[in-house]
Amino acid sequence: MPDLLVRPADAADRPVLERLWLMFRHDLSQYRGVLPNPDGTFQSERLQMAFDDDDRAAYLLLSGEHPVGLAVVRNLNGQRRVLSEYFVVRGARGSGIGLRGVRDVLARHPGPWEIAFQDNNPPAVRFWRRVAADIAPDAWTEERRPVPGKPDTPPDVWISFDAPA
Repeated sequence: MPDLLVRPADAADRPVLERLWLMFRHDLSQYRGVLPNPDGTFQSERLQMAFDDDDRAAYLLLSGEHPVGLAVVRNLNGQRRVLSEYFVVRGARGSGIGLRGVRDVLARHPGPWEIAFQDNNPPAVRFWRRVAADIAPDAWTEERRPVPGKPDTPPDVWISFDAPA
């Protein structure tokens, strides 16, 4: 199993996270029908907020010296944390890095969590249900919620559970 280090991202990691973000948004564009901006980038405000907002945190996932993913957590000061973005590069998928990375991020912030995904993204559906069953085997819920401000978009699927300390 490949080595994995999950660590809080700092300002020096920003360029790496921005490049990972492009891959993440490119992967999601298949399921959301989103095209890049005219300059070839994708919307990245949520990543920027992870560096600027005390209620958010960004994490970098590394295998040796290689960046293999990112995680963005929001609502750190609230009742229920939200894993708002999570991405593992395709070359590391299927190796166990994804599940191990999620466990690490959640363990840093024990307590109630929510994670959203889309029904039309079969790999995400399988992955997030597996995560919920792994973290809270008989104590997780799933519900569909409308996407705020996007009445023509299918609802997101939200899973909720408590992460142990």
